[in-house]
Amino acid sequence: MCGIFAYLNYQVPRTRKEIFETLVKGLQRLEYRGYDSAGVAVDGPKKTGNDHNQNTICLIKKTGKVKALDEELCKNDLLDLDEKLFTHFGIAHTRWATHGEPSEVNSHPHRSDKENEFVVIHNGIITNYKELKAYLINKGYEFESETDTEVIPKLIKYVYDNRENEDIGFSTLVERVIQQLEGAFALVFKSRHFPREAVCTRRGSPLLIGVRSEHELSSEDIPIQYNNALFKEGVQEKNSHNRADCSSDIDSVGDGRAVEYYFASDASAIIEHTNKVLYLEDDDMAVVSEGKLSIHRLKRKVNENPVRAIQTLQMELQQIMKGNFDAFMQKEIFEQPESVFNTMRGRICFDTNTVILGGLTDHLKEIKRCRRLIVIGCGTSFHAAVATRQILEELTELSVMVELASDFLDRNTPVFRDDVCFFISQSGETADTLMALRYCKGQGALTVGVTNTVGSSICRETDCGVHINAGPEIGVASTKAYTSQFVALVMFGLMMSEDRLSLQQRRLDIINGLKMLPDLIKQVLALDKKIKAIADELYQQKSLLVMGRGYHYATCLEGALKIKEITYMHSEGILAGS
Repeated sequence: MCGIFAYLNYQVPRTRKEIFETLVKGLQRLEYRGYDSAGVAVDGPKKTGNDHNQNTICLIKKTGKVKALDEELCKNDLLDLDEKLFTHFGIAHTRWATHGEPSEVNSHPHRSDKENEFVVIHNGIITNYKELKAYLINKGYEFESETDTEVIPKLIKYVYDNRENEDIGFSTLVERVIQQLEGAFALVFKSRHFPREAVCTRRGSPLLIGVRSEHELSSEDIPIQYNNALFKEGVQEKNSHNRADCSSDIDSVGDGRAVEYYFASDASAIIEHTNKVLYLEDDDMAVVSEGKLSIHRLKRKVNENPVRAIQTLQMELQQIMKGNFDAFMQKEIFEQPESVFNTMRGRICFDTNTVILGGLTDHLKEIKRCRRLIVIGCGTSFHAAVATRQILEELTELSVMVELASDFLDRNTPVFRDDVCFFISQSGETADTLMALRYCKGQGALTVGVTNTVGSSICRETDCGVHINAGPEIGVASTKAYTSQFVALVMFGLMMSEDRLSLQQRRLDIINGLKMLPDLIKQVLALDKKIKAIADELYQQKSLLVMGRGYHYATCLEGALKIKEITYMHSEGILAGS
């Protein structure tokens, strides 16, 4: 649950204090993800002496809250907080310990050496870090932390030290490094050798870039640069001359005028600065050089979109603020009457009892011809699938399989071309669900995404889908997304059964129930004080068992999960009956 935030101002004068404030505010927006330490890397004072490279990078890290880091930044005597920097790149990170205990040396950013030639922030896990670490130690590189991340700056330093010429670019160095990495990662690199440049990349972990400028952007569609390679019949052929789509003058955003870039693992850290964002896809590498943003890839896949588009975030700042509530989760629980209404708005016509899901319309005939439905998710999303299985079987008259994504993958479950597979994920980035999606696509099945995040990996990679429109969910324990996922899947069942005469009365009952749902949720929320009184009686218990059957079994599973997530009390959802 680490958080990435970085900020590059090009030809936009900012004091170092303003840069610190931007970085800290970005980390504060990511605090909900959970963390045990935080750190930043910024440009330090210029070196004096004969060193040909007088650039320096200053690392400041603290265990504990972002507030402690903020206080440390304000009292740092080595940095002039009032110095104006016309172009600067700063990176920041909140860490949740996976490899190594919570400590300043284990927290990010990690560095290549004591001179901080290269620094990096990382979300994810490098699975082959032990082999890389052993290799680098054998080459004489010294490690100071227990983390998997530290191999990355050490590896780029090794590549830089052994470069074939002095003209090698920052992006080329990063490109060579990521080819050696296995596992999941979102990475942002900074270097004192390339002080005006930023390079970031992702594989299996989300990363997006916000763009802000007073000037009109030169383009909102960025053609991808493919490493000077020709793509012909699935074969990469090296080519010595540049193609048009490898020209940095053509394939970039920004024309050298003032512009600001924001890099983050979550849109909530960017929205207060800009609503213009670009979502990176797996193995994309974004490079900002002299104020210009370009996208690079090592190779092109068959049927791959050769363009990345800058999108407009449909999010408002007030949606990610707690308001008068004590916690984001509490706020999102009380937003459910509005969120389920938004899920239905424009899709159910209560006057004509019709349901239209625009994202599925073009594939509806194919879905109706399928042999079975497979609904796949993890955690809360899996429970939403369990909750709707019975009603989907009733309305579609199809076999409905509900699968936990990790178990589905472990079994190598048979999937056929006449199957329709649903993938449920609030974020659209759930790793096991995404892997299951790619497995099913490989088997030729039609894939449908049910997500709450436009532009997410599952949104992009499925054939069609439904956006649940629940609004940003900041709380780690899902609440309103669960109820909106339930409603979205029920609406799918209603759309599938529209021409079934024998089901018309049942459809009418369900539609009337959905119409009443926002008001019924309000009635439940009005019991807040009574629910709190029950909680006061139970919170000291060692274990809670939640039992039910039929439609209520999923409620038992989801209720037990919430109790475990929030209280750390043992709790299990149990199917009642013999």
